[in-house]
Amino acid sequence: MTTTTLTPAPYSEGLAAYSNGDGTQGSPSYATSGNAAFIPADQDFGGAIEILKTDSTQRLRYKGQTPIEPGCYIKITARIKALSGNLPSVRIAAFAAQANGNALAGVTTVGETVPITSYGDVVEVSAIVGIGNRDGVDMVWGRFADYGHFGIDLLGQNGGVVRVDDLEITDVSSLFLGDLVSTVDVRDFGAIGDGVADDTAAFEAANSAANGRTVLISEGVFNITGNLTFDTPVKFVGRLTMPTAAILLLRRNFDLANYIEAFENEELAFRKAFQALLNNSDHESLDLCGRKVALTEPVDLQAAVPNRTRYETRRAIHNGQLIALTGGDWDTTTLIEQATYNPNNPRTLTNVSNVANIAIGSRVSGAGVGREIYVRDKNIAANELTLNGPLYDAAGTQNFAFERYKYMLDFSGFDVISKFVMHNIEFQCQELCSGIMLANAGTIFTVRDCFITTPKDRGITSMGGGCQGMFVERCQFLSSENDLPVSQRKTIALNVNANDAKIRNCRAERFRHFAVMTGQNHLIVGNHFFQGDTVSGGIRSAGVVMAEAYASVVFTNNYVDNAFFEWTNERDPTPEFSGGFSFSALDITSNIFLSGNVSTAFSFLIIKPYGAGHFVNGLNVSGNRFRSINGFVQRAERVDTSFADLNYTRMRNISFVGNSFHGISTPVANPHLIEYQNNTNAQTWVVETGDGLPFSARSLSVDAVVVRGGVRNAANALNYDNPFVRAQQGGNADQVHVIWSEPVRGKIAVTARMDNDVV
Repeated sequence: MTTTTLTPAPYSEGLAAYSNGDGTQGSPSYATSGNAAFIPADQDFGGAIEILKTDSTQRLRYKGQTPIEPGCYIKITARIKALSGNLPSVRIAAFAAQANGNALAGVTTVGETVPITSYGDVVEVSAIVGIGNRDGVDMVWGRFADYGHFGIDLLGQNGGVVRVDDLEITDVSSLFLGDLVSTVDVRDFGAIGDGVADDTAAFEAANSAANGRTVLISEGVFNITGNLTFDTPVKFVGRLTMPTAAILLLRRNFDLANYIEAFENEELAFRKAFQALLNNSDHESLDLCGRKVALTEPVDLQAAVPNRTRYETRRAIHNGQLIALTGGDWDTTTLIEQATYNPNNPRTLTNVSNVANIAIGSRVSGAGVGREIYVRDKNIAANELTLNGPLYDAAGTQNFAFERYKYMLDFSGFDVISKFVMHNIEFQCQELCSGIMLANAGTIFTVRDCFITTPKDRGITSMGGGCQGMFVERCQFLSSENDLPVSQRKTIALNVNANDAKIRNCRAERFRHFAVMTGQNHLIVGNHFFQGDTVSGGIRSAGVVMAEAYASVVFTNNYVDNAFFEWTNERDPTPEFSGGFSFSALDITSNIFLSGNVSTAFSFLIIKPYGAGHFVNGLNVSGNRFRSINGFVQRAERVDTSFADLNYTRMRNISFVGNSFHGISTPVANPHLIEYQNNTNAQTWVVETGDGLPFSARSLSVDAVVVRGGVRNAANALNYDNPFVRAQQGGNADQVHVIWSEPVRGKIAVTARMDNDVV
């Protein structure tokens, strides 16, 4: 605000500009009051106004509107002397106005009262006016003040004559600048800002001197060569350059927006903010502030924090979006190399050619290699690779393919990352890259309320044990392969290698697989994954794959839409059964299974043994809704015998009850209730179980035989026998023989089972 704007008109321009009222438009002026005159040549003042005091409070107000602006503080100064009569007191006084011209109530409008004690002596009074309540401000008017009419009040007995010099109003905001703006400029402490000179010491000095005030990084490029911590708020106008290993810690405004201001580069800012997150005890999370961070290459998160290879304290990143840009470094690296596999050393490849160039985190494929096998570690000196799981039929030497996908966020450089949370983030992969690669090891990695959109290859990949106890909750996985038939899809939303994962309330559309799971004790709850296409009578792929025989998994309240649950032992280096629990401990309850326009051979639950001799030992399938629309399918469940069939003589502890079947040609249950009527007298009744037992299994045992309405012999007399039974009869072992003491006829109900309690 300029002095010209503030300075009132001099009295020499006429007394009509000065009021003996409140100064507002329409208030009386001294031009017509009869008790004032302009004095052109006072010896002390030059031009002055001479006033005869006739009111108990004699007012003098400038009728011009002096603006009151945020951040501006003005000082009103008046010089006065008494000439004759009673000596008055004087004070600065004002009319505080709102924007509509009305008086602003409840604010101070007068300054300190100063008595005039003698004639001819010049007395000076002043007061400071502003919006803010700061020390030294006499009249605090607040944010609703718009302008004021300023002047003086004469107090005391009437009859005195005084002369008043021209009023002065000046901008004194500079007196409050340090308090008002609370800014410390790094340049005041010797920072150069030319991008070359080392400004680290100057920044540290500014931080030390700030004492709670904001440090201003003014325009320029400031070279910081070491770690830098700000204990006070920071405002970035210029930008910083720092070595990769140097940490910038913003304790008072730690969020991505401020790091972007600091480095003026989103990718670099994200890396530096993540580095600070893992080197900062003051903040547990990094707020992306709703920003969209454009990435041109994978973010190697361990490389961003070179002082750490493991981190096990809870940290989180939340509230933003990462987007992959075309033209970046996203191409998959593929190598075909020779290696040797020995099932006795099931997680190791030996004699690996070109081992140094095979990247950790590469997916392995080849003859006898199951799904989602990755390189977990390597020993260059020994030419060995450590895998995240065994191979099922790869003994000997062969060529393997090693594909290293590129991930937006790659934790694979860390030995251990635990308790890390990704929350409310969208990963826009743009069909260019994959989403998240987990660390080699760690517990309770959490991905919650996130979108992983159009990944090129994978959504979330565990290449080792970094998925132990992992939470994936309320996430959306949106495929890049929506328009492809199922047979051509290759993307997978996520995989798990370790135990205790919780996959809950997620949604995935049209991937090859939603989840490939190994390990035990998983909870898969409330998810919706759909994998259909427009091919009439088409095939479908597994939504969830359990790749180990012993599962200990609860799969409940999911919506399995044009997909199936596949249970295999493809992570078994000797897949033929040689001991253990075999296919065990799986609970599939209260799910919705729906298919449409599929092949009649489609089934919702498939067990696929990769070697002979296996059986089911603990399976509960209950309360599910199986439905096929636009065409029937044969069965809801089956065994895939591509490698081997099950041993149906060893089935144990199987409950397949309470399910509903619609559009399914052969509903099944275990135990299976069969109503049988024999109309001719026979001592042995042959009851066919047919395909009514799950997996077309044999009738291994019988729970009960109940007579319906009595049986009669040849003499038409009731027979009260308690018949005995023989199970597993007939060429396919799918008959139950009910044997009586004599030939009889009648009706019975047989409860047959595919399992028993003996292994």
